[in-house]
Amino acid sequence: MNTFYKNLSMWLVIGLTMILLFNLFNKPQGNVSTLTYSDFMAKIENKSINRVRIDGDTISGTLQDGQPFRTIYPVTDAELIPLLREAGVDIAVKQAQKDNWLMTIFVSWFPMLLLIGVWIFFMRQMQGGGKGGALSFGKTRARLMEQGTNKVTFADVAGIDEAKEELEEIIDFLKDPHKFTVLGGRIPKGVLLAGSPGTGKTLLARAIAGEADVPFFSISGSDFVEMFVGVGASRVRDLFNQGKKHAPCIIFIDEIDAVGRHRGAGLGGGHDEREQTLNQLLVEMDGFESNEGVIIVAATNRPDVLDPALLRPGRFDRQVVVPIPDVGGRQKILEIYGKKTKMAVNVDYEILARGTPGFSGADLENLINEAALMAAREGAKEITLELLEKAKDKIMMGAERRSMIITEKEKEVTAYHEAGHALVAYLLPDTDPIHKVTIIPRGRALGLTMQLPIDEKYTHSKGYLKNSISILFGGRIAEKLIFNEITTGAGNDLERATELARKMVCEWGMSDELGPLTYGKKEEQIFLGREIAQHRDFSEETARQIDLAVKEIILEASNKVTELLEGHRDILKRMADELLEKETIVLDDIQRILAELRPDEHPLEEPQKASPQPDTRQQEETASKVEVETPIDVPPTEETGGREEPGVSS
Repeated sequence: MNTFYKNLSMWLVIGLTMILLFNLFNKPQGNVSTLTYSDFMAKIENKSINRVRIDGDTISGTLQDGQPFRTIYPVTDAELIPLLREAGVDIAVKQAQKDNWLMTIFVSWFPMLLLIGVWIFFMRQMQGGGKGGALSFGKTRARLMEQGTNKVTFADVAGIDEAKEELEEIIDFLKDPHKFTVLGGRIPKGVLLAGSPGTGKTLLARAIAGEADVPFFSISGSDFVEMFVGVGASRVRDLFNQGKKHAPCIIFIDEIDAVGRHRGAGLGGGHDEREQTLNQLLVEMDGFESNEGVIIVAATNRPDVLDPALLRPGRFDRQVVVPIPDVGGRQKILEIYGKKTKMAVNVDYEILARGTPGFSGADLENLINEAALMAAREGAKEITLELLEKAKDKIMMGAERRSMIITEKEKEVTAYHEAGHALVAYLLPDTDPIHKVTIIPRGRALGLTMQLPIDEKYTHSKGYLKNSISILFGGRIAEKLIFNEITTGAGNDLERATELARKMVCEWGMSDELGPLTYGKKEEQIFLGREIAQHRDFSEETARQIDLAVKEIILEASNKVTELLEGHRDILKRMADELLEKETIVLDDIQRILAELRPDEHPLEEPQKASPQPDTRQQEETASKVEVETPIDVPPTEETGGREEPGVSS
């Protein structure tokens, strides 16, 4: 609409300008008086005329006082010229020309023709003849990618091999449908790609179009619904009509949850515009009219909010889960993106892949890009593994804030806080190994402790969870032992520990007192858009028992950590001193300190080869992704509690 009004305004300005110029050039100059021929002859006799110009049958000129005049005279009057000469009048004669009737008609009718042209242009726009016309709201906004224009293939997609195999059957059908129909089979009408953000759902759809080499329509779910009633349903109809004309083809609807959410989720009832659009989509996908050769591919990261009628066989026959890649998938993804940059020859993608658990394909692409930008800033000619590690730390922990002014006292407290986390994590069994401990402020934290998952984990034992809570208390207990004071820096640690303990009791049935039951039913509030809300389905007495069970888990972890750190106070001080000196220590430094101070208990050994674990933000996102995609609720196994800035809740 903005383009339309801009064009209309331009044409109106041009038209008005032409009319103005036409009137300007055809307007007689000055106050010209018209004389009768008798008056003209009388003025000649009185010698009142100074100059004349004869143009055909028209005479124009000026009087002695400078007043312009004009008159019409009979061309047959042969006495006029002698009279003018006798009176001493300056005579000018213009050669008669043939009248150009085409030019006359054009000049006379140009303003009217211009107005008619503007009116026709406006009406065409109103009827949808132009892009974005006032009556073209019902036209689909899908972008058509013609055959041969898409260069993305399955070779550009890695880390999601199972999803690729599911979709290769769609490609085979589009290339050779007889192979499937000869046995009476029916190809799926629709495929729903469900997965966390950044896992490659849209990239998979583009790869399908590139492999099948068929017309490919792409549209977003939010492109259907507008402010006008009925527009969404009209666009759905137009989209499928275009698809039938280009069959066989693929229609890709990205973020379908914008239009396919569960009906009844709004206050408008059946008259809600979004629901009308969804109803039309349901009819087009599987109604009375068949859409042979039109395959719908949709993507969403919220399959739980989609309407059940949309997910039934006959519409979206298949739901393909696009998961977070494992270590092998991450290595393949890194190799694909690494080929597009000037990567050093000795870069080991396997090491980098093990160091990025929980990373999606988009995260890995961002990792390579950040390393490339760092290399450009430093003037390097290639991307090395060291730059990749720096980029990984920046993404996982945040950018370093070395310019932040911290007092020596607060820096010392932070060092003991992080040393407490690291020491507890190292001494407790069934925990992830330490990767890096730093007191350099990063992001919103004053210090960070990162752990290393040796393998990919999808479930966690009760012992592992209890040890995770103990690790979170390591910083707070260390501060209390050394300074006999506690600070606000452990606020996030306490919040996460309490949340984990409550999940153990209420969701995972890990309390001996309350037994293997779940408490707090998850309800979907229909008028709130089917968002998940916690419903209290237990008595006050049970609530009191839950609080006691949670408190018992927390206090047990706190007492265990207190006893552990009191017995290793010398090691705690040594680790804090090295942190104050070096600002960052790794697993080798911790093992060396333990071997020096406690050689009998902790002999120096080769560290296990493991990979760094993401920080709080990354792992919380990963945990929520797994929770949506699988029935197994995996707790967040995150970095073991960076000390917070005062007044910051991360």
